Amino acid sequence: MTNLPEYYNRIILWISNSTGLSDALLHVHAGLFIFILSRLTIRQSYGTFFPFAFVALAETANELLDYMAYGWRPMDTYQDIANTLFWPFLISLVARLQPLLIPDKR
Repeated sequence: MTNLPEYYNRIILWISNSTGLSDALLHVHAGLFIFILSRLTIRQSYGTFFPFAFVALAETANELLDYMAYGWRPMDTYQDIANTLFWPFLISLVARLQPLLIPDKR
């Protein structure tokens, strides 16, 4: 039986090969999927940053498993983190600042 990091990375490679999507694009999609799923599950506004925290935790787990399987690859790790967190962070920030950016016209 293989260990968890190897098994996890085989699944990721299978997803990449099956979809034809690059690793970078898979990180963008996974980040947004986890972001939306956590929002629906915990029923907290995007502006609370709780959905973003779930994405950050999932990406941390992903990178730990990558590290355990492949060792330290800083540029790959930094790009994965940026691709995964960029849009969820931006959406959370806009949701948080929206009342300041778009004043109520009542």
